[in-house]
Amino acid sequence: MVRAAGDQGEWEAFVREVDVSKDRLATTLNDRLLALIALNGPITIAQYMTSALYDPQGGYYTQNARVGGDGDFLTAPETGQMFGELIGLWCAQEWMTMGSPPAFNLVELGPGNGMLITDAWRATRIVPGFHDAARISLVEVSPALRERQADALDEAGARATWIGHLDEAPDLPTLIVGNEYLDCLPIRQFVRVDGKWRERLIGAKDGALAFGLAPDVLVNDSIIPAELRDAKDGAIAEVSPVTPAFVASLADRFAQGPGRALLIDYGAIAITGGDTLQAMHNHELVDPLLLPGAVDLTAHVDFVELARTAHSAGLGVAGPFPQGPWLEGLGVRERAAALTKARPDKAGPIERQLMRLTSPNQMGVLFNVICLSSRDLPPPAGFPPSPSPRTA
Repeated sequence: MVRAAGDQGEWEAFVREVDVSKDRLATTLNDRLLALIALNGPITIAQYMTSALYDPQGGYYTQNARVGGDGDFLTAPETGQMFGELIGLWCAQEWMTMGSPPAFNLVELGPGNGMLITDAWRATRIVPGFHDAARISLVEVSPALRERQADALDEAGARATWIGHLDEAPDLPTLIVGNEYLDCLPIRQFVRVDGKWRERLIGAKDGALAFGLAPDVLVNDSIIPAELRDAKDGAIAEVSPVTPAFVASLADRFAQGPGRALLIDYGAIAITGGDTLQAMHNHELVDPLLLPGAVDLTAHVDFVELARTAHSAGLGVAGPFPQGPWLEGLGVRERAAALTKARPDKAGPIERQLMRLTSPNQMGVLFNVICLSSRDLPPPAGFPPSPSPRTA
């Protein structure tokens, strides 16, 4: 029987089922998944990603995350201080836009090694009242990363509260930052075959995990983005079923008080379809089915569907907009010039950092920025006017 969970609750139950099975069926996460597939049939890619990334005993982000130059992947904050500084000053500007509330949540989703939040904190020490008002909450599931974040914040003279979900943050005005967070949300994949859509699943072949297709066609194709529903055979559509729940949590929070969510990730600002599921190990792409729990799994963010969902939920939407021009609008080149003037001996690394963040050949265009806000707030800093997306 094919198990194709359709919501977050079912995926959480699936993870628990994998975990409960570990002692009587197998020892490694790979073996547990194979054993579960043998019992119940193929699983969806969303179920696989949920287990590989967040399994309590063997998930990548719960047990094995390796971020930074000596890890599996490098994010923008690890390239240098400018990225976090500008985001910190952006947060300070938006705090003032919200009326400078005397207490507010400063939330980071998936803070990695803690570089972004600490650079943001140092940069905002010049903003009167900002530090006194900020209540830092970090959404992080990895015990090891929580320790690194605590050490980094301690050096910066800041303290934080760690939470497992955004809903656990206090009921206050809220500023949220998520850099390379959405790409870790589980996806499902559908393949166009003979004019119909069939789901791509993960089963077993010769004792190893393997991709395959569901035997039945997708009866209701409303889950497929409108731009792809009549695509040619061989087309692949990716859907993130947990994105609506994430957006709904933002809408609920921002309905109670002012807030913004600044989300930065890789993905296109147009729907083109295709397979973007990938795994990183030691800064190299590897087989996504290789050693689940030991490699990082991600997929490109569908910014078009994210914006549509946010509009439908009643949120204000700015972007998506390429990271490079957004950072340049916030003054990244001026900041690079100031750093170079202060430390001429660091001119080379600073220039490389600037190029990595803004160049179209690096993060400048591949990464996009979107801001989801309370409806009653004015447009956020750095974004051009955004037209409302077409509804499906």
